[in-house]
Amino acid sequence: MEITLSIESILLALGLTLIAGMSTGIGSLMAFFTKATNTRVLSGALGLSAGVMVYVSFMELIPEALDGIEIVYPGKEGMIYVLLAFFIGMGIIAAIDFFIPEDENPHEFHFVNDAGGNGKPKERLKRTGLMLALAIGIHNFPEGMATFVSALDGLDVALPIVIAIAIHNIPEGIAVSVPIYHSTGSRRKALWYSTMTGLAEPVGALFGMLFLLPFWTPTVGALLLAAVAGIMVYISFDELLPGAEEYGHHHFAIGGVILGMVVMAFSLLLF
Repeated sequence: MEITLSIESILLALGLTLIAGMSTGIGSLMAFFTKATNTRVLSGALGLSAGVMVYVSFMELIPEALDGIEIVYPGKEGMIYVLLAFFIGMGIIAAIDFFIPEDENPHEFHFVNDAGGNGKPKERLKRTGLMLALAIGIHNFPEGMATFVSALDGLDVALPIVIAIAIHNIPEGIAVSVPIYHSTGSRRKALWYSTMTGLAEPVGALFGMLFLLPFWTPTVGALLLAAVAGIMVYISFDELLPGAEEYGHHHFAIGGVILGMVVMAFSLLLF
């Protein structure tokens, strides 16, 4: 695997990560300017995001990782290292989920309209929004690192991942903005907090740049791609697919998964 770590490629990786993270602001705007968010669209979009992530993980990132590590560790030895990195990536994101209390875990806040009309006092509702913002920000940090690492491997790998992460960040922005907006009546505060959760992704990218690039080798790059694949697969099965199902539109969710895989397959053929 050949990775050119020029200033241009690093800046491009940071820029793509910023774009993916800031899409939480789009979710916030959707919450403000639609009376009832179209859950069919959200369900299909989450399914599409999962399809893209799963397909690119197994059909692009893992093969890239195997090609890169064969330079130093050919055969089964390299495959073992790649598989270990894949499951370590899963373990990292699973640990983050485990240490976030269930009530503040973004995975437990599924329905867009749950925040309104549930009888919570405004202060408690505001606290819910703030804790969701903190939890989602923590959750987005490794996603930023994953996006940054994948972007270093080229636009053909990075763009689908950026789009997938951006899509699944939109409902997270809604989840944060709705309780804050309904508790404070301030669109500005709701937009601010939801956007700040997305900034955790470029912060994660900066962390990756500062602490990973000094030790960068083709082997390190290969192992990181495998770990990214593990993170992507875990997010898909733990967050995106359950979230898509719980919006109540099973066939839209499955259709989104299949469409995401088809789009990803044809996009890879074009490069």
